[in-house]
Amino acid sequence: MPKKIICYGEMLWDIFPKESIAGGAPMNVALQLHHLGLNVEMISRIGDDKLGNKLLAFVKDFGLSDTFIQKDPVHPTGTVIVNDQDKENIRYEIVKPAAWDYIQWTEDMGKALKNADALIFGTLAARSEESKATLDKLLEFPILKIADINLRAPFYSADLIEHLLTKANILKINEEELTLLADFYDLPSKMEAALEKLNELFDFDLICVTLGSKGAVLYQDGEIISHPGYPVTVKDTVGAGDAFLAGFVSRYLANESPEKILDFACALGALTTTYSGGTPVYKMEDIYRIQNL
Repeated sequence: MPKKIICYGEMLWDIFPKESIAGGAPMNVALQLHHLGLNVEMISRIGDDKLGNKLLAFVKDFGLSDTFIQKDPVHPTGTVIVNDQDKENIRYEIVKPAAWDYIQWTEDMGKALKNADALIFGTLAARSEESKATLDKLLEFPILKIADINLRAPFYSADLIEHLLTKANILKINEEELTLLADFYDLPSKMEAALEKLNELFDFDLICVTLGSKGAVLYQDGEIISHPGYPVTVKDTVGAGDAFLAGFVSRYLANESPEKILDFACALGALTTTYSGGTPVYKMEDIYRIQNL
């Protein structure tokens, strides 16, 4: 039976200069996990508007369940203005307010959490009191909690990050986010020492740091496991970290070794960069080709 994953947070439209692409880190992760064959529920909220209807149709066409995607009669579907002039360092203007700032708790969410294997969440959907309150209720359930903190200025604070990290079993961050955490918690400059101290502060089961084209590292039980990444021709990096996380979670829940988890996650992240947008359609053979299997 496929593992059941709950993804919580924003779903929206990334507005590029020439096109609009469905996005939002939690939604990207949910779609990737679904594509990998896991049982996924997305908890979010869209506007009762044209963009919302289009977004709902998009996820349903992908085959993702819309059971916990709420419709907001007041607030608009989320949008992000994307500046992709620098393909390696894409910038975002996240429009506020958005419907996903107002995700409402329901008892059915609690029932879903009781039957789930893991909850994936970030900090962005906690920028508003309403969605943060719903997330806090979800975090009360005794299941695997995976924090993809996905920091987007100015929508985070040291207090918010600490509040959410104390709830997480697994932390996934990128290099820039590790630098921010180093400032908040006075972490050492060397990565291994920084991750060791971060783990002492929050007692994670595992920390994963993505390094862009340089691959990724895992910190677990005092040990660093690294992967150099896979060289590919990059079209854009939108959603690469989300694809990596989906690959990571799928292999982690399958109880594979850290080395195999990293290899698969790096291959899927690399594959995604060869497409435009964060939710490309691919075959498992495409991932294996990247891995040279």
